[in-house]
Amino acid sequence: MNPIRIAKSWINYRRTVAELGSLSNHALNDIGITRYDIRNIAARSFR
Repeated sequence: MNPIRIAKSWINYRRTVAELGSLSNHALNDIGITRYDIRNIAARSFR
C-alpha cells in the first residue's frame, strides 16, 4: 500500500468510528450493532 492510500484509509476509519460513536444506543440497536462492534466495523474500511 502506498502512504496516501494508508492515510485515506485511516481517515475513513476515524470518520466511521466518530459517526457510529455519535449514534445513540437505540439507533445502533436499530441497525443491529453494539458499541463493542464499532471499531471492528470501522476496521473493515481500513483494510
